Amino acid sequence: MAMRLDCTVNIKITSPPSCEMCGIWALFGSDECLSVQCTSAMKIAHRGPDAFRFENVNGFTNCCFGFHRLAIVDQLYGMQPLRIKKFPFLWLCYNGEIYNHHTLQKQFGFDHQTKVDGEILLHLYDRFGIQKMASLLDGVFAFILLDTANNKVFLGRDTYGVRPLFRLLTDDGFLAVCSEAKGLTDITHAMATPANIVPFLPGYFEVFDLKPNGKVQSIQKERFHCCTTEPAHAIYDHVERLPTSFDDETVKSNIRALFENAVRKRLMASRRIGCLLSGGLDSSLVAATLVKLAKEEKLQYPIQTFSIGSEDSPDIIAARKVAAHIGSEHHEVNFSAEEGIQAVEEVIFHLETYDITTIRASVGMYLVSKYIREKSDSVVIFSGEGADELTQGYIYFHKAPTPKAASEDSVRLMKELYLFDVLRADRTTAAHGLELRVPFLDHRFTAYYLSLPEDMRTPKHGVEKHLLRDSFKDLNLIPDEILWRRKEAFSDGMTSVKKSWYISLQEHLESMVNDDQMEKAHKMFPHNPPRTKEAYYFRQVFEKHYPGRAEWLSHYWMPRWTNATDPSARTLAIYQPDKEQ
Repeated sequence: MAMRLDCTVNIKITSPPSCEMCGIWALFGSDECLSVQCTSAMKIAHRGPDAFRFENVNGFTNCCFGFHRLAIVDQLYGMQPLRIKKFPFLWLCYNGEIYNHHTLQKQFGFDHQTKVDGEILLHLYDRFGIQKMASLLDGVFAFILLDTANNKVFLGRDTYGVRPLFRLLTDDGFLAVCSEAKGLTDITHAMATPANIVPFLPGYFEVFDLKPNGKVQSIQKERFHCCTTEPAHAIYDHVERLPTSFDDETVKSNIRALFENAVRKRLMASRRIGCLLSGGLDSSLVAATLVKLAKEEKLQYPIQTFSIGSEDSPDIIAARKVAAHIGSEHHEVNFSAEEGIQAVEEVIFHLETYDITTIRASVGMYLVSKYIREKSDSVVIFSGEGADELTQGYIYFHKAPTPKAASEDSVRLMKELYLFDVLRADRTTAAHGLELRVPFLDHRFTAYYLSLPEDMRTPKHGVEKHLLRDSFKDLNLIPDEILWRRKEAFSDGMTSVKKSWYISLQEHLESMVNDDQMEKAHKMFPHNPPRTKEAYYFRQVFEKHYPGRAEWLSHYWMPRWTNATDPSARTLAIYQPDKEQ
């Protein structure tokens, strides 16, 4: 007898349907009663506050899916696990958006039963198998696919890990999977040895044999896409083959075409679209392009933009100029160091990391997301993540010894996004039931940019991201002063140069950790030992919520080619603030 528990809040939506941000959770081969284990799934309820479902698998009484949904679009088929009449043996739980689902449906003549974008995974898998299925998906996703006809379980995650996924696997083959690690920390199992909870690597899929007792065995783990390779789905894209010449004007034209395409395809939404706007180059380009395309697509509402900062902060002032220029409905969230300090513990709980710069930058993003959830009706939120890694935007790139070294570090940063900026962007928005869209991490856009000659992508004339800025010159898309504004870390730009947010935070934490604790830090925390009181405090809070899980972070984010001891750009000798900050 299948167990199903549904709790739904009905929302009337008339726009085109798509699967929204949600939380997924599944167990295969549980030794503990499922009704006990299911309480763990409720720890990610914030990812889908409108509905939840638990469903166990016919014939496998110790296998179970849990699903939290943000919005119900297709009343009959909107919930998951997604199952359709054509493939009664397939069960799909996924979190994400597949931007090319219509294109693929037409290309291969699939007969869809629902209007849900994720249905395309079932048809692609049935026709082509898991490897080709994953490589043809243009979007962001984490999926759990069960095939009871062939007794297989598949896991997969998008190229940059924009959507999160964690897995726990015991020595005897009990598998637990969840969007966030917190949904796995209290899972019980029969093994004496503790099971590691690990982030599922972006750009990979994994295949498990499902045994009659519900346990699994991993039989294949393979990369289906790397950021430097043109994606397999590019041949079916709306922007056709681009000119391959590397002359300046061709390259800049291609960058504009692919970036606009990246924003356009992400307009697929059934809820109101908004945009985070720090007033920096990246978020300004996203917001301006979004407003432009929203008008072209005749969206029935103005785009809302959101910025956060203290009254005299560079970000607030710059964002105001951009919003006025592009004509968005602009909202400003006032930020005080006191409010930020109060939010730190909550933020670390949601992030599941103790990385210094990630936490600092997450506080502002968490608070602006809270405002969006409480004070606006925007749910789908565009943001500028990924641009700094892709276009060598960090100030330390000025110090790169060679263009080749800079290019290699750019690729390293792209591959590590899931540990840092992408993790921050997902968790801070998902904590408030919002769904993130990151056009700079579009598969085609990133693959093209990384294919350009190494010396084209380096800082020029003392300006980082020169090629990206130059590509949008003389278009009046954003004000010139913003187009050429120097890089300012989000956590720094929220407050004035006179006193950075991280300085206020460090001053507050000075009294929270004593010198004796710092002396013993290496013994207390042998993996990634904290070197400052701020880092020590972050680690303490992390260990309180996730004891013994320090391995989730392989290393701290730090600038390269400098003797940096702090991740803030404002601490680097090469930092030069814009005038009047």
